[in-house]
Amino acid sequence: MCEPYLSAVLNEAERVAEQHDQIARSTDQTAHEYLRYGVLRLLEGESDETAADVPEIDGVTVGYGADEAMFDSWGNDVEWWDDVPPREGCTRFRIFYPDEYEIVPRVVVDVMAALGAWRVWAGNATACGSYDYRERCEVHYRWPEGHPVEELLQDRHQDPAAPVAPDGGRTGDVRDRMVVTKHSNQRADLEPRTRRAVDEAMEVSLLEKGGRYEVRSASGNWYEVDVISESCTCPDWQQRAPEGGCKHIRRVDHEIKQGRVPRPDGRLPTESNRRY
Repeated sequence: MCEPYLSAVLNEAERVAEQHDQIARSTDQTAHEYLRYGVLRLLEGESDETAADVPEIDGVTVGYGADEAMFDSWGNDVEWWDDVPPREGCTRFRIFYPDEYEIVPRVVVDVMAALGAWRVWAGNATACGSYDYRERCEVHYRWPEGHPVEELLQDRHQDPAAPVAPDGGRTGDVRDRMVVTKHSNQRADLEPRTRRAVDEAMEVSLLEKGGRYEVRSASGNWYEVDVISESCTCPDWQQRAPEGGCKHIRRVDHEIKQGRVPRPDGRLPTESNRRY
């Protein structure tokens, strides 16, 4: 892995864990979630602290989603999958940059190499998704859950002098910020159908900037919710479109309002609109 890019990714991921820990409350892959947001913020120039060793490129944007979920959405419409089929347990990064660059910008190559991702596709941006594709190119990288860089994030700032926690870990380090917690947030005030949706075991994550979210149920089924068109791919919505939305639409709406998942534009909730 490349230095100083690895340090820059880890530093930004830790800042995300410290300041935006709500993004990982709906997933068991907390380190994975923090690291991919570190990459997002670093490449898009949203880092809270400027990384002097990572040059910024105007016009870079980063999209991402579960590799299999993206295939299910676009597999019949785009050429991404012709050479490299989707793979379970992987995030696919879609990195867009101005077509004035004849090749993929070097900083993108180096940051993604530092993350431990591998390149799977590159070409002209196509009319698929909610991005502005005019005069842009894109490159795709795939990155597996459980990559060793996740353990680096967990371990790098442990203080040997810190008190030992009952489970053998140490308190006060990044591991403590990776504990998934639940918050009620005035549950009793919710409409009954929304309350049931909030109580049900589901995992919500942003599938694509532009308002598309993935909802996974405890049974293993997954559905795609579009908060802009207020639609869902579940049978309940497809067959009868219940007033107020199906349980998946209600759950995504609740998670966004509580600041537990990114906003539809892909940005993290600010401190002022987080609700606990």
